[in-house]
Amino acid sequence: MPLPDLVTPVYSLVVPSSKKKIKYRPFLVKEQKTLIVALESQDPEMIVDAMRQILQNCIQTRLKIEDLALFDIEYLFLNIRGRSISEEIGMKVTCPDDGETTVDLTFLVDDVNVHFPEDHTNTFKLNDEITLVMKYPNLDYFAAVTFGEGEVDPYDLLAKCIHRVYVGEQDSGEFTLDEAKAWVETLTQQQFETIQQFFSTMPTLRHVLKVRNPKTKVENDIVIEGLSDFFA
Repeated sequence: MPLPDLVTPVYSLVVPSSKKKIKYRPFLVKEQKTLIVALESQDPEMIVDAMRQILQNCIQTRLKIEDLALFDIEYLFLNIRGRSISEEIGMKVTCPDDGETTVDLTFLVDDVNVHFPEDHTNTFKLNDEITLVMKYPNLDYFAAVTFGEGEVDPYDLLAKCIHRVYVGEQDSGEFTLDEAKAWVETLTQQQFETIQQFFSTMPTLRHVLKVRNPKTKVENDIVIEGLSDFFA
């Protein structure tokens, strides 16, 4: 008699950026093994490939992973991992009031949301004619920031995140990455710094915990931000 098929539960959640409701399943043992091997390798390319494959396998609603904002990917992956391994996340944190006392704490995946700063925008009017529309960094950026050996080049990052450029109401059309990099070099420093607000105010996976220092009795706010912090 063959072994019986196992029924995998299906869950639903809302994609933060688009507010689209999707269905997903937990990742399976074979997928978890792939992720563990990738994380142990510390190879950014392997980690990105593993995360992308898990998202593609587990999300059952039609969705282009490459079109998702970074904070969407972080939120989806955290929830898939929560349903797959444990809905409770445990970590050790250092109390900031004395900088040395560590405390073990736990919290639920369902309590974690994406924080949207009120002053965030992805559209910048550079002058009377030119308007720039930005897109969010992707999984490759996450790997570079989390596992890369060097700093991310802000000029290259800006070029990679240009979505459209309009002259008046006319779309300037498609462009290559090299063309985008060359165009970024023509910006004034003031224009460049203005566009940097897109990254400094970008929505992010964020959770604030109140932790009481057992030694000083001081209550601290611990901010956990970005997927790498949740798995630190």
